[in-house]
Amino acid sequence: MLEVATQCWSNAGCSSWDLFSYHPEFQENITMSLPWLTPDLWKNWDKVGKQTFIKECKKLLADPSKSEDSPSLPSTPVKATSNGRDRRARKCLISPREQISAAIYQLLKQGLKGVLRKDRVISAFTEIMKHHQHSAAIITDVFSIVDLETASSSSDSAGVHREYFCSIVRSCNPMLSYMLQERMDLDSLQEVGAVNNRKLFNTRFIRIKTKMYYKQQKFNLFREESEGYAKLIAELNQEVEDIDPNYMIEVVQCLIGRFNLDPNRVVDCVLEAFECQLDGDFFIPLLQKLSPSSETICELLGFKLTSSETPSESLFQLISLLIVNDIIDIEKIYSWLTPDDRIIQKDWERELKDAKEYARKSMIVTINKENVDEQEDLNTDVDRYLDNQKFCLCEALIGMGAWDQALKLIGRLPEFCCVSNARIAQKLIQYIHFLIDPLYKEINALNPLLAGRTVNAPDNYVRAINPIATYEEFQENIKVFLTLGPYIYNDPVVIYKLLRIMKSYLSTNKQSPKSKLYFDFLTILDEVILPAICFLDANCSLSEEIWSVLHHYPYHYRFRLYGSWKGDSIVLLHPSLIKKRVDAVKKVKHLMRRISKENVKPMGRLLGKLSHSMPTIIFDYVLSQIQLFDNLITPVIDALKFLTSLSYDVLGYCLLEAMSPSVNSSSGQLSLMLMPNRPRTKHDGSTISQWLQSLASFVGAICKKYSLELVPLLQYVANQLKSKQSLDLLLLKEIVHKMTGIEAAEEMTTEQLDAMAGGELLRGEAGYFGQVRTAKKSAGRLREAVSVNDLAVSLCILMAQQRNCIIYDESQSLHTKLVGKLYDQCQDTLVQFGTFLATSCTLDDYAKKIPCLENLVEEYHVSSDAAFFLWRPLFAHSITAKYDELRRAEKSHKSLTTIQRQKKYAQASGIVLGPVVETMKNCLPAKTWEDISPLFYVTFWSYTLYDLYVPTEAYAREIARIKQMSVAAGENKDLASSKRKKEQERCSALIEKLQEEERRQREHVDRVMAKLNKEKETWFASRTAKSAKNEAVTAFLQLCLFPRCIFTAPDTLYCAHFVNIIHSLSTPNFSTLICYDRIFCDIIYTVTSCTENEANRYGRFLCALLGTVMKWHGDKAIFDKECASFPGFVTKFRAANTSMTESSDHVDYENYRHVCHKWHYKITKCVIVCLESKDFIQIRNSLIVLKRILPHYPKVINLANAVERWIERVRAEEKDHRQDLFALATSYIGQLKLKWSTLVAEESFHQKATSDKANAAKNKTLVKEEKPEKPATPKDTKKKPVSRTAATTSETNAPVAAVATTAATNASNSGSKSVNGSATTISAPSSSTRPPTASNSASSTSTSPSSKVRVKDEPMEVDSKEEVIKVERERERSEKETRDREKEKDRTDRDKDRDRSKDRDRTDVRERERDSGRDRSEKDREREKDRDRNDKERERDKDRERVEKDRERERDRSDKDSREKKRRKLDKSPRHSSRDPSYESSSSYSQSKQPKRGR
Repeated sequence: MLEVATQCWSNAGCSSWDLFSYHPEFQENITMSLPWLTPDLWKNWDKVGKQTFIKECKKLLADPSKSEDSPSLPSTPVKATSNGRDRRARKCLISPREQISAAIYQLLKQGLKGVLRKDRVISAFTEIMKHHQHSAAIITDVFSIVDLETASSSSDSAGVHREYFCSIVRSCNPMLSYMLQERMDLDSLQEVGAVNNRKLFNTRFIRIKTKMYYKQQKFNLFREESEGYAKLIAELNQEVEDIDPNYMIEVVQCLIGRFNLDPNRVVDCVLEAFECQLDGDFFIPLLQKLSPSSETICELLGFKLTSSETPSESLFQLISLLIVNDIIDIEKIYSWLTPDDRIIQKDWERELKDAKEYARKSMIVTINKENVDEQEDLNTDVDRYLDNQKFCLCEALIGMGAWDQALKLIGRLPEFCCVSNARIAQKLIQYIHFLIDPLYKEINALNPLLAGRTVNAPDNYVRAINPIATYEEFQENIKVFLTLGPYIYNDPVVIYKLLRIMKSYLSTNKQSPKSKLYFDFLTILDEVILPAICFLDANCSLSEEIWSVLHHYPYHYRFRLYGSWKGDSIVLLHPSLIKKRVDAVKKVKHLMRRISKENVKPMGRLLGKLSHSMPTIIFDYVLSQIQLFDNLITPVIDALKFLTSLSYDVLGYCLLEAMSPSVNSSSGQLSLMLMPNRPRTKHDGSTISQWLQSLASFVGAICKKYSLELVPLLQYVANQLKSKQSLDLLLLKEIVHKMTGIEAAEEMTTEQLDAMAGGELLRGEAGYFGQVRTAKKSAGRLREAVSVNDLAVSLCILMAQQRNCIIYDESQSLHTKLVGKLYDQCQDTLVQFGTFLATSCTLDDYAKKIPCLENLVEEYHVSSDAAFFLWRPLFAHSITAKYDELRRAEKSHKSLTTIQRQKKYAQASGIVLGPVVETMKNCLPAKTWEDISPLFYVTFWSYTLYDLYVPTEAYAREIARIKQMSVAAGENKDLASSKRKKEQERCSALIEKLQEEERRQREHVDRVMAKLNKEKETWFASRTAKSAKNEAVTAFLQLCLFPRCIFTAPDTLYCAHFVNIIHSLSTPNFSTLICYDRIFCDIIYTVTSCTENEANRYGRFLCALLGTVMKWHGDKAIFDKECASFPGFVTKFRAANTSMTESSDHVDYENYRHVCHKWHYKITKCVIVCLESKDFIQIRNSLIVLKRILPHYPKVINLANAVERWIERVRAEEKDHRQDLFALATSYIGQLKLKWSTLVAEESFHQKATSDKANAAKNKTLVKEEKPEKPATPKDTKKKPVSRTAATTSETNAPVAAVATTAATNASNSGSKSVNGSATTISAPSSSTRPPTASNSASSTSTSPSSKVRVKDEPMEVDSKEEVIKVERERERSEKETRDREKEKDRTDRDKDRDRSKDRDRTDVRERERDSGRDRSEKDREREKDRDRNDKERERDKDRERVEKDRERERDRSDKDSREKKRRKLDKSPRHSSRDPSYESSSSYSQSKQPKRGR
């Protein structure tokens, strides 16, 4: 019906609207034609008006003579005249149709004006329509006119009229619906009820209209001139090779004209023939002659594309040829291709999403294996784009060589979506082969007999493509390679070609600055080649070929490539690459679960195969496992021997990334590292994390075994030191240790330390736990690495500076224990690295690298100990070289005597060290040189233990061991005779070398000792006697002895030997007794300020000194030989012009034994003060020192009892708190008990006095001042009466020089002085002196000038029982306060534990809410486990509280019992001796003032 309406509406030339739009006189003509249409008719409508109206309308409709064919009014108006005849003439021109239309119009007007009611108007229309069939059309036309009038009216009553009109039409709608749809305006149809949905009606109308007037009808060729098309097809499908296109165009035109063929259909036939014969040379000119429009051809081709489900490949080749020859535009044909771009984009995004989901699910541990198999089946790769017409066209364009047009098509689609199709990738690879073939042949340079096949252009390349012949053309075509991306893996041959082109360019163009192509190669490697090898399994040759290119780039460029390769920036663009990575991780997880020492070889092969394709991901996971399980280090290192050079380089990058504190890592959201944001210290912040230690150990071991590039690792450490980060020195320490065999171990045995005093050969054979000679190759690689960018100098200076940085910068935010460990690590690494440089590098090269001594101290602010440590090998080398030069300058240099050689050596030493002496004069304040000379300072710091001591026993021991090895090798029947002989020869040669080295060292030591004996007179200034006994020793201790004795373990022995040498050389103005007394009398501050390793070294130093002291103590003959007449044991210091030969000026053997007991007692007091301090550092360091000096201390039973009692107390207190202190104390107790049988009583250690009179007489003799001008009076020598205890104490202590006093105290309070050449005598303190305090400490440098000098430490006596009880109460109060503090701390800890438990509960609730989507049973199990864990923790807290309460009650009970026992004992004995150290350890020591903490 709608089609009919449309036809009628379109064919209507003039509607009824035209009747009322003519000349104004038309209304007059209507009135004349309808005289019955008067106003009375409307007034009497119900009576006679309606009947008259219906009657007249029926007459007009029924009169055949007045049909619609009657003439109508002319189009031009008739000129008006006054003649009535003319009016009548015009009247007859109005047709009956116009008359009835006018009548109906007037009827409708009367209804709109309100003259007639609506129902009357509707009833009149109904009767008229029933009478005649054509009346409905007339009424509809009138409705259309009135519709326009009411719709366009702007009067006040327009709305009412419009509503009235619509209601009338709506009532007539059942009879006029079709006609209304045909003739009324579209906007009014829905309003009057003719249609329900105007928009839908309009759409249908447009479609029908398009179908009727604009759609081409299909015709059958058989209904047309089939002969003409048959001839056309026959002509087009013949062999066209020899036919001229101009001839064919004439034939086609003749056929079109003869048979009247449709030109568009002719073009279609030509395209069909073209598709069957893809001969562009014939059909392209033919189509150009036919000159069809591009739109026509695109429509014809679009019909072919849409009419077939799978268009043939030839059709796309046809389209490609047309595009290439500019017959059609790719933009116009693109709209006909399917699917839509949005569909392709959604499919690609869905594929990426599926790949990421596949990666996510691979990280989930699933128990149900069946579900896992189903997921794997669902995630198999399916090519969704085989039927994609756009892909087919792209493939055809690339196959034609139309790269520019193909690039336009590829650019419309998602990135890499098109080339991910294997067929397109193959076509593009074929194009690349042809493109780069000339350049590849030029650089390949094979023998002509071995020349490969020529790559010719495919036959279907329609355009002449210019292949790449130069690197400039290569750079212009780089877009081709980047477009292909990692899908170049489809043909590994083209990868090899590209790599060899790059390698040729990089090896021949090394100029700087680098060209743009240099960096374009990096882009190709980043986006094309490295991702491509992820798809190639176990292609080790390709990996080596890639390394041949990459090794031309510096490591920071390579590592950026590896970071991008490992990260997500490239991987997330390729779904297949994501899945490939996940599969590789699954394989390496399976491998790492099974690797062990027994299956290293097969597992190593599998690991190597995996690393050929994805080394970054593989090593990422392997390193994460090593950080968790350090027992994997050895098997993994053995398994890594099957890697390629590229894999080793990537491993270096992965190691560096794993060590770095940054999070981050370039791994991105697909990272497989198991410990992101890993803390580098343990939870308590006092020790380095285990993962970092394991990783550093792994790095050192793998750098030794395999050829990893070391420069990045060393540069990383240097950068961390510049950033004031010390933790990473652990990495350098492990690398140097593993690669050189040089250890930084404090647990060296006595034999090893003894061997370290020998030559280089002895040190390498017996000085280290490992064999240095087995690490020569790796040490050479490390030597080459540190020579790059002056890393050797940078690392040395940075480590020397970092020691102070750790103390003053890092200590603010780190745990004190960790600060000590970091300082020790920095110190040990500096020594280790400096030793490596000195032994591995030639000293000439070493001298060129190290800055001069003055610059080190002043410009780089390196301390003297580190500066001299770095320069010490150069001093020895320079002196030796200068000595050889001076010796050989003599004509008879081979016959020089020993004395002459010693003089030459002293002369060479002066030449070399002279500038150093001048330099150090300016580096230190001038006041320093008032007490010691610059020459002595430089001499002390320049020499080593090798220069002072020949380890004869170590040489003998090592020679005996080698001889035993030789004998064992000769008796080993498992070895071949040749190998046995070779081993024996090696051992014999080694023995000869050791013997020769010992001989040379002995001669060297003799020369050094001769030089020192010559220089000793100038070492210490002889200003006054006071200076000799104080300032000189203070300067020596402060500037020389203490800094060096804690530097390294060999330096501790060096310092002890040097002190002994100063004494044995009878050095003027130096008191050995004062030096020993200052060292032994108060070690609290020194021990407190040491780190753990420094405490070990300081203990070794004390042990060495005690060894010398106890050697003199044990044998009077040795004492008389080595001490009795030496200046170091003088007790009276005279002026410089006074003789010092009197026997009374020296300490005798028995008095020396008293002094030794006093030193032992002082050490005991200091140790007990440290043990009772509760400070971790003091307790730990004191225990370490005690273990080190155990061979020589304690020697007296009562002192050992006191120490043991306090050690046991420390064990009891620290058992459940600080386990490391408990372990140290337990270890020392065990070793002390083994030594208990060697202890002696105090009476056996030294001879005690028996009478007060003898003691008073002795003191009277020793305390007097020698004044020749004024004899001493009895008043001067008179003493106050002392108790029996005091008398015994005074008798016990012999006179020694200035003991237990500080330098400044002795300087300002030196006792009585003489006027002319007087000598001062000072008495020694008793063995029961009070505990050291801040005022009398040996480390203190000044006291109040007004303080009185203590010439004799008075014994601490308790005069009454009340005072003892008071002391006991004070001690009990302090202990109670300590217990209260501990209780408060425990209570705080329990509160914190309770808060943490609540936090865990709240966290569990949040996790349950967050995991609401998880399986119900699994969540219940987890909640149950958490609940049980929390319950167990609460029970554990309660048990801990009960144990603490029980322990506290037991402690109170034991304290109460001990107090009762003491009170009972006091009741029996009214006075108490203070000689017993065990008593002082329990009473007086607790009252002593504690030293300040810190360095």
